[in-house]
Amino acid sequence: MLVGVDLGLGHSFDPTLDELAQLAESAGDEPVARIVARRKAPDAALFVGSGKADEIKALVAEHGAGGVLFDQALSPAQQRNLERHLGVQVADRTALILEIFARRAKSHEGKLQVELARLQYVATRLVRRWSHLERQRGGAGLRGGPGEAQIELDRRMISERIKSVKARLAKVKRQRDTQRRARAKSGALRVSLVGYTNAGKSTLFNALVKARAYAADQLFATLDTTTRSLYLEEVQQSVALSDTVGFIRDLPHKLVEAFHATLQEAMEADLLLHVVDASSSQLQTQRDEVERVLAEIGAHEVPQILVYNKLDALQPQPRALQDWIERGNGELTPRVFVSATQGTGLDVLRALLGRAALGEALSPAPSPPSGGEPAAPAIAGQSDPSVQPTPTA
Repeated sequence: MLVGVDLGLGHSFDPTLDELAQLAESAGDEPVARIVARRKAPDAALFVGSGKADEIKALVAEHGAGGVLFDQALSPAQQRNLERHLGVQVADRTALILEIFARRAKSHEGKLQVELARLQYVATRLVRRWSHLERQRGGAGLRGGPGEAQIELDRRMISERIKSVKARLAKVKRQRDTQRRARAKSGALRVSLVGYTNAGKSTLFNALVKARAYAADQLFATLDTTTRSLYLEEVQQSVALSDTVGFIRDLPHKLVEAFHATLQEAMEADLLLHVVDASSSQLQTQRDEVERVLAEIGAHEVPQILVYNKLDALQPQPRALQDWIERGNGELTPRVFVSATQGTGLDVLRALLGRAALGEALSPAPSPPSGGEPAAPAIAGQSDPSVQPTPTA
């Protein structure tokens, strides 16, 4: 059962719950029903209020749902109260994302990062959730005293485990730093793929470097960073191309912190290929969310090439495979339309990468003084900043 709460932000919840349904399916769950509650502010006890909680309970019974997923973050008390009221397991968006990450992490580093994020999440949930947490453990010696409560013991054990995982991640980070310094000494341009989850980053990565990195039509198919050398025959230069974890709306801050070592590839890149699903109805929202996370990790000033992927699913087709688009910082950024599955536009992208590898600026040439071609229209049905046409000689 999927639940969204409209707090008066004025936007449709259909795309939001569609994404929650995709997350649920990625975690192995089957969405059977959805409901949207409208409130001015979250209810302190049940988040949705008692009346709506009763309505959710009736729908859970009607559809035989085994759990309820909330699109917003729940406090530990709200989660506990909802489980008592509904009689089924309750999870929020953060817990769902963590569950997916735990299933998908393959490398030693990825598993450590997911474990750290889950421990930090669980640590906030130790609010006498179970009765055994109130039991006392006897002290040692003749004057044992009241002892240590189980909840205090659990907190201490989690705290010690968090310290241990952080220490191991610090070691992995040092190893990554050594590898990055070695690549920097080679003089090769460092390029990182970034973008919203399921935008097609891994498919594009495989198409460019002829690799076999895991790619699938699902959210968070890639969690572990992969770096390969991409040889550009046009300029007889190689660049170091890295595929990174995808971003998503409301990505938990603790998760961003935990994946800091992985996201370091984007922070220290010379150029970012910001991959966008050109066929998505939420294109602009997804672009903005990626920009927000890049700003959070300090990578928002790294030069970008916007790669609008899935050209084969885009209607109407753009007039040119490459033009210029204005980012939030006011700079004109090259935009390339590609189809990673069909190979369309990859030669245009490689040409831009070749210019960057030679140290050439990627900014457009000056526009003609008058009589130039009118501005290209934004993609139909999608919000996008104004687009300037490809400059002519």
